[in-house]
Amino acid sequence: MSLTTTLTRIWLTRTLRPFTFKNEYDRSLPYGDCRSLGLYVHIPFCRSLCDFCPYCKVRYEKDLCDEYMDALIREIHMVGRQYPGRKNVTSLYFGGGTPALAAGRIKEVIDALKEHFIITEGIGLELHPGNLDRETLQTLKEAGVTKISIGIQSFQSRYQKILGRKPVDARSLAAALTEVPFETVSMDFIFALPGQTFDDLKSDIDLAFASGANHVAIYPFIDFTFTKSPVKAMARKEKRLLLDAITGYCLSKGYHRSSIWTFSAEPEADYSSMTRENFLGFGCSATSLLERQFKINTFDVNAYCGRIRAGDLPTSLTIRFTSRQRMIYWLFWTAYSTRVDEKDFERFFGVPLRRMYGFELRLARLLGMVTERNGTYEMTLKGAFYYHYYENFYTLAYIDKMWGIMRKEAFPEGIKL
Repeated sequence: MSLTTTLTRIWLTRTLRPFTFKNEYDRSLPYGDCRSLGLYVHIPFCRSLCDFCPYCKVRYEKDLCDEYMDALIREIHMVGRQYPGRKNVTSLYFGGGTPALAAGRIKEVIDALKEHFIITEGIGLELHPGNLDRETLQTLKEAGVTKISIGIQSFQSRYQKILGRKPVDARSLAAALTEVPFETVSMDFIFALPGQTFDDLKSDIDLAFASGANHVAIYPFIDFTFTKSPVKAMARKEKRLLLDAITGYCLSKGYHRSSIWTFSAEPEADYSSMTRENFLGFGCSATSLLERQFKINTFDVNAYCGRIRAGDLPTSLTIRFTSRQRMIYWLFWTAYSTRVDEKDFERFFGVPLRRMYGFELRLARLLGMVTERNGTYEMTLKGAFYYHYYENFYTLAYIDKMWGIMRKEAFPEGIKL
């Protein structure tokens, strides 16, 4: 466990108590009164497994995928039937894995969710560049998908080679997206790869917008200990210069910054599956964040299907937050958008933000990390970099440890972080 994250946790939660995940779950999920509730569905199948990708994934087999999709639909009904009527939710996102490998069954999943929820802000789905054919895109659009996110990583062959990926044909990509348009077309890129320069990233971003994207996400490379990737992370100083330069370039082009590392050609083009006050997750490794608890499903596909067949939820671990722990979680993910509104904090927790974290906010302003105007705190370039820098510590100290264990054990006894 990183000393940095441990000391930060102790200070911000005002207690020595760690984040404790236990092998327990409620048969009934208390989501009925949750505001700003989002939905997430995980489909873990891939044609080939990229070494650098840390997410829950298995190699695609049609029979196993069909069994999984059947279980997924049963899980949705098990949770959805806990409350009468249909609950309003902000959005629905499909992640993976490669959800498009089950394109023919996505409509079944959406229809099952719509029996219990009213989706108000659209439906997003992640795509591998190899899925970008007209038939697949049309199938997804007819199923109700309104937003897509394409994992390009880089248009440049040398970086695709480093990542073990095949080159992406930008012209074919643009042609497919012209034939089957979507409300939001996001393209994902990785920055801080060995030898990567500002010109490399600038070229990727320019080509993305020229090829049909109206939104881009530029994620930092993180060297998870449990992946087999030989790629080494870029040094901190070099990474900061690169992040600042590409941020400045995107802002100079008039692109809207919607989070630490996402930019869009217009404000209404958005793609974000995690920045919700509360959300329900379905499928292997999916998480559910509710008012006072956080749950994570098993990473094991066969164990997941077995739990569903037995009529039980596939929850592997649960943490029941203290008030301060829940505040930190809220602030961490809200800050991902680069801004925090104290009115939103008080609405959610019933106490003023400045009463709980006034000292920290004053210090952040003094250090040039944030500016404040009319109760809204917005990150500076410096603040955005150090958020990213701390997020790297958080990922390696918490997510790396948890996912590393859960990839090996379907239902571990518990984890302390």
